[in-house]
Amino acid sequence: MNLERYQRILEVLKARQPDLTLLLEQVHKPNNVSAVIRTADAAGVHKVHAVWPDEKMRTLSHTSAGARNWVEVETHDTVADAVRELKSQGMQVLATNLSDSAVDFREIDYTKPTAIILGGEKHGITQDALSEADQDIIIPMVGMVQSLNVSVASALILFEAQRQRQLAGMYDREYSALPQETIHRILFERGHPVLAKVAKKKGLAYPALDEQGQVVADEGWWGEMQNK
Repeated sequence: MNLERYQRILEVLKARQPDLTLLLEQVHKPNNVSAVIRTADAAGVHKVHAVWPDEKMRTLSHTSAGARNWVEVETHDTVADAVRELKSQGMQVLATNLSDSAVDFREIDYTKPTAIILGGEKHGITQDALSEADQDIIIPMVGMVQSLNVSVASALILFEAQRQRQLAGMYDREYSALPQETIHRILFERGHPVLAKVAKKKGLAYPALDEQGQVVADEGWWGEMQNK
């Protein structure tokens, strides 16, 4: 890993917002999933949560433009499980849903820890998810159509959240809000992908990196890496 790439990764990680996330509920089109993940990366989201319609969902790498490598995706068996975990982290949970109690998405304070539920393309957010949410939000529209593509909706909401957080200085922290072990893992896996793959296969811990992003490991670690 060259110094420029190392510093770029550190810069990106410093701006990550671990207390801002999305919860995809039954979003089943890979191109939509990939577009949402790409937007999440652009807005500094560290992790996206999902309840897939199938056991495992694949994203389209050409659509996400590599963002899948930078945004973690945590899956849950049910939306109730997902919301329970998010609320345990102190997050307000919002649902994109047209209801009598819904408010304009721009009226929300996104500087608070926030999770936004986005529903599937065909049926939207389920009643189970709506019952778990703290607040319904809407994107006001004046046309005949009263809904947006899920990836477009996620972009509008996330960039409003980014705008508010930018004004509050939340992207300008001196240090990353991510745990140090997470930072080290991402630096090693993205900066030294071949070594990371071998180390993971062999069950070896990732060694330290110096201030230039180069591997600092003893002979024993290198010997284990070279053993067949």
